[in-house]
Amino acid sequence: MNYPWLTTLWLLPLVGAAAVVALPASARSLARWTGLVFSLATLVIGIVVATRFTPGGPQYQLTESHRWIPAFGASYTLGVDGIALALILLTAGLVPLLIIAGWGDEREVGTGRRVAHIYVALTLIVESMVLISFVSLDILLFYVFFEVMLIPMYFLIGGFGQSRIAGDHGPSMVTQAADSGPHAISGGRGSYTELRRQRSRAAVKFLLYNLFGGLIMLAAVIGLYVLTARQHLGGPDGTFDFRAVVAAANSGHLGAGPAVLNALFLGFMFAFAVKAPLWPLHTWLPDAAVSATPSSAVLMMAVVDKVGTFGMLRYCLLLFPHAAHTYAPLISVLAVIGIAYGAILAIGQKDVMRLIAYTSISHFGFIILGIFAMTNQSGAGATLYMVNHGISTAALFLIAGFLVSRKGTRMIADFGGVQKVAPVLAGTFLIAGLATLSLPGLAPFVSEFLVLVGTFTRYPVAAVCATSALVLAAIYVLWMYQRMMTGPVKQGNERLYDLVPRELVVVVPLIVALLFLGAYPKPLLDRINPAVAGTLTTIGAHDPAPAVPQAATISDGGTHK
Repeated sequence: MNYPWLTTLWLLPLVGAAAVVALPASARSLARWTGLVFSLATLVIGIVVATRFTPGGPQYQLTESHRWIPAFGASYTLGVDGIALALILLTAGLVPLLIIAGWGDEREVGTGRRVAHIYVALTLIVESMVLISFVSLDILLFYVFFEVMLIPMYFLIGGFGQSRIAGDHGPSMVTQAADSGPHAISGGRGSYTELRRQRSRAAVKFLLYNLFGGLIMLAAVIGLYVLTARQHLGGPDGTFDFRAVVAAANSGHLGAGPAVLNALFLGFMFAFAVKAPLWPLHTWLPDAAVSATPSSAVLMMAVVDKVGTFGMLRYCLLLFPHAAHTYAPLISVLAVIGIAYGAILAIGQKDVMRLIAYTSISHFGFIILGIFAMTNQSGAGATLYMVNHGISTAALFLIAGFLVSRKGTRMIADFGGVQKVAPVLAGTFLIAGLATLSLPGLAPFVSEFLVLVGTFTRYPVAAVCATSALVLAAIYVLWMYQRMMTGPVKQGNERLYDLVPRELVVVVPLIVALLFLGAYPKPLLDRINPAVAGTLTTIGAHDPAPAVPQAATISDGGTHK
């Protein structure tokens, strides 16, 4: 019997969360170190999975299958393809860095004896839920963890977040004495109580949006199961086996008309569009991103939200190929709107963290556009973009978070001249910003180029419109850098200090990854390309044939091309 590597992969962080919670309340430092050790062990297992994966082999590898709820055909079935593998490596690689970056973040919410334990445990639980979502080959199993991951993320946003407020007249820091009650010192326009209310509102908004999307998806999951039961797929009681349903859907054996299949597609797509997020279902993201700690915000934008785009690529395309073809033009239009909308709103932001959050809306538009262009280049580019967006957003958001923690404000206007007092911080911030605008030589350029080229062969107008966002990205990144890092040192900024060793441990691997994948993306693409090609072949999507000009006859009997 083969070793269950995929089960080990997702269970390990869950066991780590239990181990952290079981530690004595006074062992705060040990709780953080224990969480870090388990996250690094998960990364090691992820690397083992990558080494055991054979590029060009079977589409789903390292499979495991056990009976779960046989009464209605649900099973514990796991498997990994090249698309899931890339996202597994992203998740397993980011979480240890986020734990290090958030070292001590929990102190911002009070002095509870087990606050550190809960913070680290929630992070590991989110990692576990995301990983099993990527490797699940049972539709019901995927849905369960797609929803469950919302709960720990809700507590990370609402329970742990920013403790600093910037008013119109400069920054203020909100602190809470060890013996004080829930009411803290107020400053500027806010107080600790006000911040807590803001975090709660953002967390509730995040939860309600995503739960509502999940409920719509649940109705679609039930409807899909009813179709399998009517056709006796997997037995007289139907099945949730992903591969069996895909085979039936693509052979026309689901026994449903286009209207029903379109409705089921929209049920899945709505849930994924909320989580991704796709314009106009994006409004929860900026509030959640600025209310959470930088580490939790990156966990949400770079890891959790990727489950939405992954779901579009795996479930929406493979389960409902005809509906996907039908709605692809509409979804592509929404994606292009999201690309421009996110970039334009980013330009107008005064809050650096909110600015970065809006850039993610624009980048998700590129990913979704690549998915629904349904070409090999755009699909591979979209998958690679998921990875590169996670790395670049993590770098930019975390470095900005380090700077905000020093100054005590998120307002761009309160900075200035930072590169003179913290040159390493400013330099790494510039590299991360240039990656965000897809500068050639950095990782996002390759994925964005593939998305645009692949989209142009299918939807040339959409590709041209999306390309205009490159100019907008240059504006919001370079203008932000100019206002914050260049010029004379503003009053109060002379006390800012450069990145410390703990922060360098977080930033350096992210910068190295951006440079490496910008110069040599082949190792990832070798695993992504066969999975994307297999997906498109299964749903009957073929790259458009290149247009060849017709030969024109000229007067002397020759031809001119």
